[in-house]
Amino acid sequence: MPYSFGSFLPSFDLDSILSTQGIMVMLLVAYAGAMWMFLSSAPKIHTIMVSDLEIAKEFYEGVLNFPVADVPLQYYYNYEQTLGTSGIDPLYFSTNPQITADAGFNSSEGLWYQLKKNTQLHVISGANYGHKNRHRHVCFDRDCLEEVLMRVQARRLKYKIRRQKPLNFLVKDFQERVIEMAEVSH
Repeated sequence: MPYSFGSFLPSFDLDSILSTQGIMVMLLVAYAGAMWMFLSSAPKIHTIMVSDLEIAKEFYEGVLNFPVADVPLQYYYNYEQTLGTSGIDPLYFSTNPQITADAGFNSSEGLWYQLKKNTQLHVISGANYGHKNRHRHVCFDRDCLEEVLMRVQARRLKYKIRRQKPLNFLVKDFQERVIEMAEVSH
């Protein structure tokens, strides 16, 4: 006896598919598929917290020449990767323990740069100034700081690695300002 394609499918009654329950199940399956597609195509986001957003803009755009990126779509829907308590420098061993008033934790605020094809850098304010009022950029992700260090090396900027674990290095911009790049150990 020959088999038809329909013989391998489960038998459904058209009334059960078009019932309220059937329609709700189909809508949930469609919604789950759409969310999976949306989240799987979203770029990976690295966040760096800086002590001065204007200096950071000059550094990342002017010195390191990172291309400006659009705010990722998931940030329009209030999907946010938080860094901790709003307004507190994650390097709790700061030499200047003031809490900054202009901490930028709003999801779409700050600066956005393209690091790689599907990886973006989100630069926000909130870090304290370091030793000798040094500009400080802190990050929880070592991969992000390694990408920045590779760009510093490629641009032949003056830099000094202070520590490997957690990664900490100093770099000078074109105005001879010293910027401390620090990984916050988990």
